[in-house]
Amino acid sequence: MKKFLVAVVAVICLMTGLTIGNAQDKAAPANGVNGKWHFVLDTPGGDREMDAVFTVDADGNVTGTFGKANATGTYKDGHLEMNFDITSEESGETGPLKLDGKMDSSGALAGTWAFSSYDGTFKAAHPKP
Repeated sequence: MKKFLVAVVAVICLMTGLTIGNAQDKAAPANGVNGKWHFVLDTPGGDREMDAVFTVDADGNVTGTFGKANATGTYKDGHLEMNFDITSEESGETGPLKLDGKMDSSGALAGTWAFSSYDGTFKAAHPKP
């Protein structure tokens, strides 16, 4: 009887641990996008660097800043989609900037960007302290 009770308690602890672990796994990607980012955009004129600060709510809505622009988008299941207006300091042109990226296992973002008639790839990481 004692062995049976120990086995039941072990199974309950294991099941509770798996449930808590799964909840933490689902929350981790959203937490990974919160905070400061340093973006490097590969452009026809060479790399362009931009700093951003993002906050993600419980529904996956992203708000923050990208350079001087207010940024909005979504982040769900490791996938970041942003679409917001930005003004190019070089051309003075204002239009939507679209970012489409995925977070890798190291916590870095990589994907594609598009603005006006330009597009390319980007990489982003949390800046080192």
